[in-house]
Amino acid sequence: MGVHILNRIDPLRKQAERGADSAAGLSPMDPPDAYSPPSVDPVPAAEMHPYLRNLRGKHAPLMDELKAFEEAVLSVRNTGYTRESDARLRRFFQFLDGEFASLSRRDEAALLALLHERLIAEGEHGKGENPHTAVDLMEDECAKALQLAAVIVNFLGLAFRLPDERSRLVVLDAALEESKNLIELLRLLVFRKDSVLYTLAHRLISAAAFDALQSRAAVARKPS
Repeated sequence: MGVHILNRIDPLRKQAERGADSAAGLSPMDPPDAYSPPSVDPVPAAEMHPYLRNLRGKHAPLMDELKAFEEAVLSVRNTGYTRESDARLRRFFQFLDGEFASLSRRDEAALLALLHERLIAEGEHGKGENPHTAVDLMEDECAKALQLAAVIVNFLGLAFRLPDERSRLVVLDAALEESKNLIELLRLLVFRKDSVLYTLAHRLISAAAFDALQSRAAVARKPS
């Protein structure tokens, strides 16, 4: 698909040609402290309740799929859109819509509701009539990730329905750029869940409460 044209209109390449290095390596998608939360000391997984360790373990398949997705995006950027890259991209979005959405909506729902209550009780929340906590922030990030994924899927679908080649390449380029944003967003989201959210849960929720959450989750997984 004329990858040389895609490279010419690559906005990141143009930014580099204009001297983006003058920004001292800072990027809005890679803030200096994003992976170094100043107020939370992460708890090692081995010290957490099995319920939390199980949730952390469910992030491993997402990270594997995310790596494969990133490789597919780079492949499209470097060698063009192929049947193989199309299959790899489709696989990731199917995984995201199934497994990731399931983890966010079902497996974590009870934990997040309880943690939100505990954070409110501890005064760890924002001000206002509807005080927000770290749980609200994390749920917003999950929603943003799924919305961004939907945008990318729509871009990819549109790109190959356009009759004009340059228009196709512009839309495809937008899909690839948003895909890079999605990759970073999901990686940061997983990091914050593992290092911040689950650490707060470990400190504020009792072992007995975790046992109850684990029992309810086991019952919910049993076939009816």
